[in-house]
Amino acid sequence: MEQKRLFFIDAMRAWAILMMLQGHFIDGLLDPVFRNASDPIFKTWLYFRGITAPVFFTASGLIFTYLLFKNPQQAYRKERLKKGLSRVGQLLLLGYALRVNIRGLLQGHLYPSFFYADVLHCIGLSLLTIMILYVLIGRRSSLVFSLSCLLVTVFVFALEPAYDKLPWAGVPVFISNYFTKAHGSIFSLIPWLGYSTFGAFLALALLRFKALKHFYIGAIVMSLLLGWFLKYQSSALLIGLDQQFGWPVLKAAAYNNYLFIRLGDVLWVLALFMSAREFLKHPKILAVGQNTLNIYVFHSVILYGSFHGFGLYRYFKKSLSPIEAFGGALLFMGLSVGLSFLYVRVQPWRKQLISLIFVKKIQS
Repeated sequence: MEQKRLFFIDAMRAWAILMMLQGHFIDGLLDPVFRNASDPIFKTWLYFRGITAPVFFTASGLIFTYLLFKNPQQAYRKERLKKGLSRVGQLLLLGYALRVNIRGLLQGHLYPSFFYADVLHCIGLSLLTIMILYVLIGRRSSLVFSLSCLLVTVFVFALEPAYDKLPWAGVPVFISNYFTKAHGSIFSLIPWLGYSTFGAFLALALLRFKALKHFYIGAIVMSLLLGWFLKYQSSALLIGLDQQFGWPVLKAAAYNNYLFIRLGDVLWVLALFMSAREFLKHPKILAVGQNTLNIYVFHSVILYGSFHGFGLYRYFKKSLSPIEAFGGALLFMGLSVGLSFLYVRVQPWRKQLISLIFVKKIQS
């Protein structure tokens, strides 16, 4: 087990962010005439696109919690919490900043889309939830913290039909957008929080059992078996619990059981990346996994025209053929990743320039 970073998780995040890039590009620009749900190629693409967000949320919770708990020193953990809070603030600010339309803002308009909750908002609040659980429980018992994270996942997923029907009338849109998509939000904290807390649970399992002999073999087998159960037996379990205890919300969850099924997909993806971990240590692969936030920002600017309003989506919305969409997606992924690498390379110079300007202003 790698001590500083979980390289196979970085590789998994790299895969997830690239899947997200091509998914957003093709979904936004492919002509609807080619969206044939019975076509095996489109059906496969649609299935894997559905895995992307669950994998990303799970990996985010896993990496954050692993780094928080890997060193028992309180000074280290306090520093990790400070960095975590800074990260949460950064994610929320960027989430809102990417929804600002500068032209509209200059004209005195702040469009309703500014208040939509999206993936950055929900990841930020998910990490904040994990930190709150750590402060309340994790400092005293890592085992209780781990089980609490697992219970959060189970309750959020199983009770999702009840949350989905809660009345939000009278609640400020700024707040309700985090819990309902009724006003246009892309993501909502519930149920996506459940994937991040499951990632936190996995992190504690990795830390607790990593010293065991043949750890990876056991972890891969367990991930495959649990993934199979969640994909093919979780609906029957929910229906059985409803019949036993008379909880109709579980029956409703069973008949729209995308959350537990996707969690099974996440475990299968995790098993695949653990199996290939020795082949996934290439610096470029890891760099992509460690630069997902920068890549996300550049993808939003290029595709959706964040800030300026002149993205590809404006000019090519749902107009491309499959070949054009496929080729364009490859170019789009390369451009987004390349710009993120360039940004990292010039970052030290940018900091030095800002520092020099700041010092000169003070001296003058």
